[in-house]
Amino acid sequence: MRRMFLAACLVLLAAASVARAQECDRSDDSQQMMNICAGEDYQAADARLNTAYQNLISSDDANGKRLLQVAQRAWITFRDAECAHSTAASEGGSIHSMEVSQCLTRLTNDRVKQLAAAANCEEGDGSCANPGQDESDDAQ
Repeated sequence: MRRMFLAACLVLLAAASVARAQECDRSDDSQQMMNICAGEDYQAADARLNTAYQNLISSDDANGKRLLQVAQRAWITFRDAECAHSTAASEGGSIHSMEVSQCLTRLTNDRVKQLAAAANCEEGDGSCANPGQDESDDAQ
């Protein structure tokens, strides 16, 4: 498990280093540029996540903060493991870093929505913290 996490981190660091050297040009459809753009997309999503997290944690009491920290750490572990698993088939290929970044971006954007929904919940309304859940889900 640690090896997968370490590998994912190394891929992200490598992509981040390349991204610093060159900015995203979406008109360039080379794999290297698609990797750079995917890395930038993830960095933007991560910045939105950090903002959403800070907004939510600043409104919680001490117990709420502790629980949110535990949940966020567990979510990050899940996200990284899920992306390592779902992109394993491309490991070693030139597309791998793009696929990892896209997975991280997708899951991070989903988490931003969850945190934003939680920040807008009225006390006692357990249904509002599940964005995207429609009424048909409740009937099952």
